[in-house]
Amino acid sequence: MKSPLLALAGVAAFAISLAAGPAMAEDAGIIVYNAQHESLAKEWAEGFTKETGIKVTLRNGGDSDFSNQIVAEGAASPADVFLTENSPAMVLVENAGLFAPVDADTLAQVPQDYQAASGKWVGVAARSTVFAYNTTKLKADQLPKSLLDLADPSWKGRWAASPSGADFQAIVSALLQLKGEAATADWLKAMKDNFTAYKGNSTVMKAVNAGEIEGGVIYHYYYFGDQAKTGENSKNVALHYFKNQDPGAFVSVSGGGVLASSKHPKEAQAFLKWVTAKGGQEVLKNGTSFEYAVGKGTESNPKLVPLADLQAPKVDAATLNSKKVTDLMTAAGLL
Repeated sequence: MKSPLLALAGVAAFAISLAAGPAMAEDAGIIVYNAQHESLAKEWAEGFTKETGIKVTLRNGGDSDFSNQIVAEGAASPADVFLTENSPAMVLVENAGLFAPVDADTLAQVPQDYQAASGKWVGVAARSTVFAYNTTKLKADQLPKSLLDLADPSWKGRWAASPSGADFQAIVSALLQLKGEAATADWLKAMKDNFTAYKGNSTVMKAVNAGEIEGGVIYHYYYFGDQAKTGENSKNVALHYFKNQDPGAFVSVSGGGVLASSKHPKEAQAFLKWVTAKGGQEVLKNGTSFEYAVGKGTESNPKLVPLADLQAPKVDAATLNSKKVTDLMTAAGLL
């Protein structure tokens, strides 16, 4: 059953789409519900428009907000394309039957590990889980060997995370798939006792840098993005990669899909094809998002640890369960 707020959001979105009318939709070109980084999506949109002449209108928001909004809007959604930071949001929309199949040519550009087996959505980028730590407080031999080690009482009050964000919830989704419900519930209960909550991965990293906390579980690109600017929020930070197929070595897939209700399916499919091809993936290599490129034969930013060296666990991104995760995190008192 949808919550009253969700239902109202759906009604409001539906009303807006009706008020916009066909003329506005035509002027907007394709409409992308973008939960990816705004700057990255803007580069993709501008590059695609420059090459094809097709206008792209970005509506920016978050993974969970947009996935729930699309489900509420159903066939009345004005969106043509949905881009996410993490795959659980894609799974929610796919399970609602709201995606069209991705064109075969587009799927062929991305390894199967980074796309849904159903062919309903495809990976557009990826990010790695890391343990960011303060180098003045922790040495290499003091770092946790596994994400699971952070449940040990010895880590009480020493690490941080942002449990309300889709990023951390995707990490827990991977833990659930890899270790099962009982082990995940136990880990979350211990997490509640041990960790300090912050809102946002960048805030976690700032706290680590300032020495407020010894370490934190975040995604890798926050560090590299800050280093590429002034480095003021990461000068005392280093990244620990868990590797060894550990749950803490989880690589999250950012997805893209075309809505079955799209009024511009040909153009929407063309956009997704461009993003996963050389043009879109080179934005990842040469830009400032510091996310991993996932297209076949493409390279990521040379400052990053190569994807192949991360020793990530085998996780089926298309079955990560956001609903079960939020239920477990709520039961543990984390949400």
